[in-house]
Amino acid sequence: MKLLSTLDGTLPDAAWDAFIARRQDAHILQHRLWGELKARFGWQVHRVGLARDGEIVAGAQILLRRLPWGQRLAYIPKGPLVDWGRPDQLRVIHQALEAVGRRLRAAFLLVEPDLPDGSQAVEMLMAMGWRPAERSIQPRSTILVDLAGAEDELLARMKSKWRYNIRLAARRGVTVRSGTRDDLPAVYALMRETARRDGFAVHAAEYYAAAYDLFAPTGQAVWLLAEREGQLLAAIVVFAHGERAWYFWGASANKGRRHMPNHALQWAAMRWARARGCRVYDLWGIPDEVGQSPDAYVTPSERHDGLWGVYRFKQGFGGRVVRSVGAWERPLSPAGYALYRLGMRLWRRRP
Repeated sequence: MKLLSTLDGTLPDAAWDAFIARRQDAHILQHRLWGELKARFGWQVHRVGLARDGEIVAGAQILLRRLPWGQRLAYIPKGPLVDWGRPDQLRVIHQALEAVGRRLRAAFLLVEPDLPDGSQAVEMLMAMGWRPAERSIQPRSTILVDLAGAEDELLARMKSKWRYNIRLAARRGVTVRSGTRDDLPAVYALMRETARRDGFAVHAAEYYAAAYDLFAPTGQAVWLLAEREGQLLAAIVVFAHGERAWYFWGASANKGRRHMPNHALQWAAMRWARARGCRVYDLWGIPDEVGQSPDAYVTPSERHDGLWGVYRFKQGFGGRVVRSVGAWERPLSPAGYALYRLGMRLWRRRP
């Protein structure tokens, strides 16, 4: 097998795209277009691939960000993409990641494999010198909705109140349509409104516009807008690749929530994903306490902080709770890694 890299020009975009297209299980965060999105907003992007007979069989997309003291963080979101039952593949990709990291003066590597918690991959990572990170970048726990079966079967798997609310939205005249680029300013204003109300952070408007320009024309993302009597009530953004779709961003107005636009949007998103051939819909992000002890949270908690509010909404759509192995670190520069850890501790203690 041969090692390819964007650093030396041996891994062209077309080869990576072909690899991702074959990997129906590949996460959207390892897609080349996601790398292009991050590259427009301060990240440097490189990819490594392991080829056999001219075809990539394993690889990783690496996002690099400069740290205040000049070194870099090398981050592999939802990767690497390898056959975790093949230690030889994992070993070569691990060596390639380390080589790229050292060449680009990374203080450490940070990976978040797209694997369920408790898998054998944990033992393999530990054996190669990786250590669990104190916190993950992406949500570690989520709810996955099975899209198999007829639409009536999907509705039957939801809680009765959620089915009722989906139908109530329709009776009250809520309609859902795919947004265009002209809708982005209105959707962003709604995101800002949601952020002020619920305490969520949002990207700059340019970030969402870039995401639209990269993904919407390919059919791998959709901006869904819920409206009533010409008024925008809520909107969500959903991405898809292969067998999976992901709900990443959402917003809702302070008024009109009694018309259940958010229920209508999630149902429309599931139908959109099914039409693309997706088998799983990822509701993306619930409190990690739920993932650690899912049986303890069948009945929603009364807590309102963090992701507990969105958990109470997401848990009614008939999905199952899944927790990933989380983030793992590999120091490359002892001094740089120590500086990073110190900085994170100080940041968490800020008033």
